Amino acid sequence: MSSAVDNLLSILDLEPLEHNLFRGMSPQVGWQRVFGGQVIGQSLVAASRTVPEDRFVHSLHAYFLRPGDPAVPIIYEVDRIRDGGSFTTRRVVAIQHGRAIFSMSASFQAFEDGFGHQAEMPDVAAPEDLPSEAELKEKFLANAPEPVRRYWERDRPIELRPVDMTHYFSRKKLTPAQNVWVRASAPLPDDPRIHTCVLAYASDMTLLDTSLFAHGTSVFDPDLQVASLDHAMWFHRPFRADDWLLYAEDSPSASGGRGFTRGSLFSRDGALVASVAQEGLIRVRKDRKDRGGAS
Repeated sequence: MSSAVDNLLSILDLEPLEHNLFRGMSPQVGWQRVFGGQVIGQSLVAASRTVPEDRFVHSLHAYFLRPGDPAVPIIYEVDRIRDGGSFTTRRVVAIQHGRAIFSMSASFQAFEDGFGHQAEMPDVAAPEDLPSEAELKEKFLANAPEPVRRYWERDRPIELRPVDMTHYFSRKKLTPAQNVWVRASAPLPDDPRIHTCVLAYASDMTLLDTSLFAHGTSVFDPDLQVASLDHAMWFHRPFRADDWLLYAEDSPSASGGRGFTRGSLFSRDGALVASVAQEGLIRVRKDRKDRGGAS
């Protein structure tokens, strides 16, 4: 599993090409398109490298414009929008084949004291009380649908421990909410910016799927066309992405072929460290609909 994390760190270590210009690569693992979390993480790396070291990202807002091609490099162009007394703002555009595939605005802030409050962490089982990924593969995946089995059998840099696995084995309509423990599958360097970029990468995992719980289906359904459309993230408190974080997710709405999902990330001691919001495409494929597929 540590090799998967090493691979992720190498993917996030962008190559500087020119002033404000960076190049990123994608893992060659047979994916048809670039994973959205990778583009978020790489864009945040590009923006961070143009910001003073005493300023850390507190929010990002992004749009996925076109599917990314994993076979070719991604060029990241950074626009230094503003360098203020307390806040620094950057805009990043990811480019492939001469066209923008992704755009992101991010704001960075120097640390300061202030008011503090937060939502409470859900009361759920601890990660040690849940099956590990190795146990999931051994005990639960033999009877899982083929797409689910392929997903869980793949070595990933992010380890997931869902509190409830019902969604993966049932077509029952469920409350559109879930809790998933997440962490890097091996220790990370101490640089807090690396932890931030790794969490940005992980934040695109499981989120869109939550909007499908209420409809008895999942992102593994071949009748569906699913893709992230936009992504926003706010960083509230320091954290380590190689220690367990609870990703508490809920989907308040789905309409117009889009599903909206919110996420809160809590450290083990209950601190709310980050918040996420995303809207994604959840469309029944026209050819499947015409043949009486999912509805």
